Amino acid sequence: MRSRLRVWKTFELQILSVCAAFKGKAPKGECCTVLNCCEGDVLFLLDSSGSVSSYEYTRMLGFLSELLLPFSLGEDQVKVGLLQVGSRPRLEFGFDAHSTQDGLQEALRRTQPLRGDTNTEEALRMARDWVLAPGGRGGARAELPKVLVWLTDGVKPGDVLAPMAALREAGVAVLLVSTGHGNYQVLRQVVSPPIENNLYFVDIDDMSIITEDLREAIIEVIRARRLNVHDVSTNSAKLQWRPVLAGLGGLLRDPRLVRPADISSAVLTGLRPDTTYRATLTPESNEDVLTPISVTFTTKPEVLTPATVTVSESGQTSIKVSWGPLQPESVSSYLVEYSALPTGKLHTLTVSGGQNYTLLRDLHPDTTYLVTVSARHASGRERALSVKACTQEAAPALTDLQLTALGSGSVQVDWRGQADGVRGYWLTWQGAAAPGGHSNSLLAPPPPRPSASHYLPAGALSTRLDQLPPAARVCVSPVYRAARGDGLCCTARFNTDARVYGHQS
Repeated sequence: MRSRLRVWKTFELQILSVCAAFKGKAPKGECCTVLNCCEGDVLFLLDSSGSVSSYEYTRMLGFLSELLLPFSLGEDQVKVGLLQVGSRPRLEFGFDAHSTQDGLQEALRRTQPLRGDTNTEEALRMARDWVLAPGGRGGARAELPKVLVWLTDGVKPGDVLAPMAALREAGVAVLLVSTGHGNYQVLRQVVSPPIENNLYFVDIDDMSIITEDLREAIIEVIRARRLNVHDVSTNSAKLQWRPVLAGLGGLLRDPRLVRPADISSAVLTGLRPDTTYRATLTPESNEDVLTPISVTFTTKPEVLTPATVTVSESGQTSIKVSWGPLQPESVSSYLVEYSALPTGKLHTLTVSGGQNYTLLRDLHPDTTYLVTVSARHASGRERALSVKACTQEAAPALTDLQLTALGSGSVQVDWRGQADGVRGYWLTWQGAAAPGGHSNSLLAPPPPRPSASHYLPAGALSTRLDQLPPAARVCVSPVYRAARGDGLCCTARFNTDARVYGHQS
């Protein structure tokens, strides 16, 4: 036997079978133990009134233990509850009580009978109103299958037709096991169809012979039929379902895939963006006709990159250009084009699809460039986005500075710089700290140094400073449109015969 996965506008995943198809062939309990193929809430209604002997009660609990042992318990799997019938029915444990087999089996061993009258009507009311009701005290889950399995000796169960009908109308599947000779005509009206699968009359000492059949009847109701979709992108999606094949050899094949037949997921590729698809899982069996399950999903729309282009680390001759979002799975390469405005030469370079930045070099200072980033998508579509970027202005440093002493406290300041682009000059001077200013530093800060600053136009290459303090520090810096160039500094000296002295850094 084989199955195949076809990736078209409509998908059909065909698989070999489901656990219910191997009646009498699969190892005992393997379907749900190995495969976790079931999810739902199963409530057992156990007659423990006075008409049930201690021996019969012990046999019923043993039967429940064997029946439930193969099931995987927990969230998104099977949950079990036990409601006992007596004069005052009692919920022994709800669906949230036990999530492991060890806990469930120990709870069954500790269960004691109620005795008294067979008040089945009250027990069914409890089951309907708050044990099997989603959000009720029993912990029943919404939108999952629910099963009521009634174990009784058939002795005077009461008027159960109306309560049982209400449960079935609420979507609860009713199964029944009678160990006595109850009214067949009444009991056959209680169970859900098909009656031949859901109604059992058996002697108390022979209950084990119906264990497998009853388990399969429960599985048929609570077998997980959900087909889920995960990780949906613009061109792919992952389908996931319950494993449905155990203990058998076989492969799932299509023209591209060879996988074990007991897989529980498949990745669909080659899809179109922003398109709605319907995926159908079709079980195949030699014995049963099984209902396909389907799911509809929509791939994400294609987000064409670049959506943003930014400029950073701008220098005099280089600019770093970045873009995003990065989509290496759908973009083969990026084309970066740039030219100086308004009519500069066009330059181009190609960047791989896994990179979202580049450095443009050998540019002209103080120049505006138009930068365009274009993405070449695997789908054949292209998208371009442009941005203006400016290199920084060149700011040459001052080349010479000289001070000429004219007398006590006066100097002539002369300098030379690069004339291109200079808007002016910034001249500052600052005197030394007052003598003895540090001796009292622990008591009071030293007096401030006298200072001054002047802005001179671009044509001025000299000026005179008067009333300078001794050892004053004089600095001149060129000023450009958007920046200040590196300046030069000299210290004024008045107690020397050398009246002209050059710059000091």
